[in-house]
Amino acid sequence: MNLKEHTKKLAEKVEKRRSKWTGLLLILIAVAFLEVISVVQAFYAQKGIRSEAQTKAESQLNSIKSGILNVVNQAESAVRNNVWLAQWSLSVPDSLANIPKLIVNNNPIVAGSTIAMVPNYYKNRPLYSPYTAITNGEIIETSLATEEYDYPSQEWFTKPIELDRGYWSEPYIDTGGGEILMTTYSVPVKDNKGRIAAVLTADIDLEWLKALVNDIQIYPGAFSTVVSRTGRLMVSPEDSLIMNTTIDEYASKVEDTASFNALNRAMLSRKSGSIRVTQNGKKNMVYYTPIDKTGWAMNIIIPEKEMFAGLKKLNNLIRLLQLFGLLLIVLIFRSIARSQLRFKSISDKKEKMENELKIASDIQMSMIPKTFPPFPERDDIDLSAALVPAKEVSGDLYDFFIRDEKLFFCIGDVSGKGVPASLLMAVTRSLFRSVGAHNDNPNEIVSTMNNSLSDMNESNMFVTFICCVLDLKTGEMKYSNAGHNAPLLFTDKMSELPVNPNLPLGVIRNWEYSVQDVTLHFDDAIFLYTDGITEAENINHELFGIERLKKTLSGKKAAQAHLNNVKKAVADFVGEAPQSDDLTMLFFHYLNSSVKDGSEQTITLENNVNEIRKLEKFISDVAQKMQLTESLKTGLNLAMEEAVSNAIMYSGSKTVEVAAQTGKDEITFTITDSGKPFDPTAVPEADVNQEAAERPIGGLGIFLYRKIMDRVTYKRLNDKNILTLTKRLN
Repeated sequence: MNLKEHTKKLAEKVEKRRSKWTGLLLILIAVAFLEVISVVQAFYAQKGIRSEAQTKAESQLNSIKSGILNVVNQAESAVRNNVWLAQWSLSVPDSLANIPKLIVNNNPIVAGSTIAMVPNYYKNRPLYSPYTAITNGEIIETSLATEEYDYPSQEWFTKPIELDRGYWSEPYIDTGGGEILMTTYSVPVKDNKGRIAAVLTADIDLEWLKALVNDIQIYPGAFSTVVSRTGRLMVSPEDSLIMNTTIDEYASKVEDTASFNALNRAMLSRKSGSIRVTQNGKKNMVYYTPIDKTGWAMNIIIPEKEMFAGLKKLNNLIRLLQLFGLLLIVLIFRSIARSQLRFKSISDKKEKMENELKIASDIQMSMIPKTFPPFPERDDIDLSAALVPAKEVSGDLYDFFIRDEKLFFCIGDVSGKGVPASLLMAVTRSLFRSVGAHNDNPNEIVSTMNNSLSDMNESNMFVTFICCVLDLKTGEMKYSNAGHNAPLLFTDKMSELPVNPNLPLGVIRNWEYSVQDVTLHFDDAIFLYTDGITEAENINHELFGIERLKKTLSGKKAAQAHLNNVKKAVADFVGEAPQSDDLTMLFFHYLNSSVKDGSEQTITLENNVNEIRKLEKFISDVAQKMQLTESLKTGLNLAMEEAVSNAIMYSGSKTVEVAAQTGKDEITFTITDSGKPFDPTAVPEADVNQEAAERPIGGLGIFLYRKIMDRVTYKRLNDKNILTLTKRLN
């Protein structure tokens, strides 16, 4: 083996070893990357789950609170609605016993009721408190004025007198009455001298509260507790704790005393919120809220283990998939390493790059609409667009969609070329769709897009952009320009749409973009384009220019026909010179014949030339309403008589409808018939310089109303001839 061969083999071994270590390093990087992804994913997943749990818990708390307040409000109403009766009955002590009975009988939620007199209010009855309760469906009448039960010292009696208002008592076991766990709502009763004479009450059995609170189905293992205003447990999964333990006493027995004490302080302070606590080594999320009027508070406790059970399963599945992915990566790297040793030619790398660019181009082009007509079900829109990239990928974009009977459309040009421009193009298009999905104002759409692009614009690229929002019902179009060249507007003439010189997108955050507006009428159109068209160069470095573009767009054609003409004209002009920039354009033709600029008057004429007299009066009425001069009225009458006469005599339609639409600056007449197709605008203009004997018959009437009116258009729509004649008033 000579030295040359030895050196070659040694180089191959070194290359193989280098490839091996490179592959191993890449695998380690992939492992670290996957781990980072897992951590980030877990973080945001937990954040989302916590947010969802909070939403569910708050919803459940509000639902339970609503149920409690429903009972509370019924109890309060039951007492308050009978205070007047108690006041009226004070003069007849023996009748007072009927009031508690009435409250119990008429209110199923009330377990017992009493009217407890202030001691010595009646001289012959120092203590008097007739009490009615319902036990096992049976009404029991008794008295609380006994030696065993000192009702004047009870909270339900003293507090409403002290506060001089209704009061919910601390829950208690009514050993002298209903012998149940209850709470009492008490209201002071005053006599006609304004003195407090008695306290009227309603006892509420709290068994319903336990059933209501325990019906929680948020997560397995979740439960709820209710505490009184003094912190005693009213509802708890452990029955032995109910009314026997305060939450402070309970907190002193757990390991996470600090968190429990913070929870207790918040609940007793009648606050709402959430806190994490640890109990028996398990972490729980606690969501708490106060219960109005009663002074109570309640919470929902959710074990985090149950909260994140689904996430844990998902993480295990992701780990398994990551291991499988790592195995695939190892196999892929091994395959790549072998391929690098076998195939190192530049042509292969170039082919691979071209393929990737082709895929990128296909992906990019799939993001923009390319099916035309895009809205075949609509007859008020003729729209077409085209994007001809100069290279494999493009930095230009266009897009459009309809939402809420509004057409959103845009065009843009990203600075620079190649893949960076194409990526920014994709981001811009996505932003337009996402922002436009919930915003109708083009300047706000452009401003939001500008802020988003400015935040991520580390490469200092920008996008010239124009956004338009057209109300398809009214023809009102609002638009906002961001440094883009002015579109062309086609009305009765071709002109450039006025645009304010705003900055492109991505330059300065919070730039204030202005909004402009224009009203499109039937048969108006707008052409949006990028400067790749007007700046297209031929081999002599001449530019295509705006004037050639306007000349190419002259004449009435369908949207797609206009675009085909522009592409052909640019291609013919450029010739053999390479395409230097992307060619992007959008042509929109507005065909909503129902748009009204002002008031409208209509008349329907029979297929009879004698009906022309009705037309003369109709035009006279319109002219009088608009205060037109006599000469203008005469001209309108002459033009319309010729146009309507042609429709009556030659169309074969049974009726001809004439509509007059009046605006500030013009008046438009629309003649509609269902006869045979005839386009008077396609008839060659009559040569009035010929001798009368030499001229062909017909054509002078069409010539006449063409000369009188400022604009004449024709359209065949829904098997009807629609002839529109417009006269400018100034």
